[in-house]
Amino acid sequence: MSGLRRTAAAMALAVAAATLSTAVTGAAPAAAALPTAAVALGDSFISGEGAGAYQPVVDSAGVAQGFPGWTAPNSNAFFCHRSANASLHRATLPGIQDRFNLACSGGQPHDIAAASSARASGRQVAAQLDQLRAVARTHDIDVVLIGLGSNNSSFTFGGVAEKCANRFIADAWTGWWEFWAYLNGPVEQKPCSDADLATAAQLSAATAETTAAVRQILTTLREVDADGQHRVVLQDYTNPLPLELEGSYHSEDSRDDTRDKFRALGAERYAAGCPIHRASLAPGHRFSQGLGTIVRSSRDTLAAEFPGADLVYLNVQRAFDGARLCENSNSPTGTLATPIRLMDNPPNGTFVTSLSGKDKIAIQRIANTCVTYFQTCQESWHPNAAGHQVLGQCLSGAATTAARSVSCVRASNGTISVS
Repeated sequence: MSGLRRTAAAMALAVAAATLSTAVTGAAPAAAALPTAAVALGDSFISGEGAGAYQPVVDSAGVAQGFPGWTAPNSNAFFCHRSANASLHRATLPGIQDRFNLACSGGQPHDIAAASSARASGRQVAAQLDQLRAVARTHDIDVVLIGLGSNNSSFTFGGVAEKCANRFIADAWTGWWEFWAYLNGPVEQKPCSDADLATAAQLSAATAETTAAVRQILTTLREVDADGQHRVVLQDYTNPLPLELEGSYHSEDSRDDTRDKFRALGAERYAAGCPIHRASLAPGHRFSQGLGTIVRSSRDTLAAEFPGADLVYLNVQRAFDGARLCENSNSPTGTLATPIRLMDNPPNGTFVTSLSGKDKIAIQRIANTCVTYFQTCQESWHPNAAGHQVLGQCLSGAATTAARSVSCVRASNGTISVS
């Protein structure tokens, strides 16, 4: 009997071993790792506005929209202007397999959680959070680039640029009594002040909006990212204009912009890409610094709320030093920003590179085109393809740094450093 018991015990062990072996070999294979992705969210400085090579954009109905023609509604998804030359696509991002540009030119904090078409002047694209969730279903998101703050419910970058450029052109071409009679009423003819661009109260409101939108992004990432590990880079803005114009743009035919009726000077600065009063430049740079404060404040607030989050503030305000519009005498050649460029007679798509010899009625007609078809002038005063290449280098540094706050600076020899 003892032998039988030993035999039975051996058989039981053999059966158990066989069962275990079957269980192990029959177990489902481990899930394959998702491909890694970098994602861009935000507005025009992130989407690639000004860089050309714009790609089709899927609208809120799921239809990919290619270039619809200059006279199509500006709400068309294509005018998000997602460029193949955007900084996301130009950055060196080790370990990243795929890149998704979800930003949209003109984007506001509102557009993060809601379809932008739900607000006035918004484009027909889904909420950026919905687009982010779609990426997370197929990819492990490791890098997120965010650019928010320049457009909000208080002010927009485009509105600020239009205001200051129009004031200069009005001052150059019209008398005090003419007031752009054929446009939308009077246009002031004095330089922009700080209060004309953004008041302290408006900057504070914009900070609250931006922080709330980034909070929504971080919350969503925590819910959908495959491994919970991702670096979030919050980039601010660089001014396309210098603190002072190169000397050759100060006056023309013995007239400068402190005197009424200086059309030759107006035409010269327009051709160079910088139709702006010299006195507007310093307020413009303080406005850019204010945008940087919005982004920095949002980062600091959310770092305290999300102590485990990998958040980096990327300051790019000096990334275009020495290569801004009208900073050198050959502008816009060799610059990193797009000049102010209006279009005449759409749908032909004829960009006006010179206002020389045009009277105020012609100027009026050209300005009206931008008002009616904003897409014809929305590239103005944005980073060009070379500028987005530089911003890509800035992102490369921010994506790999151990610091929580870095500045991207262009040296006089063109070298870009991030520290």
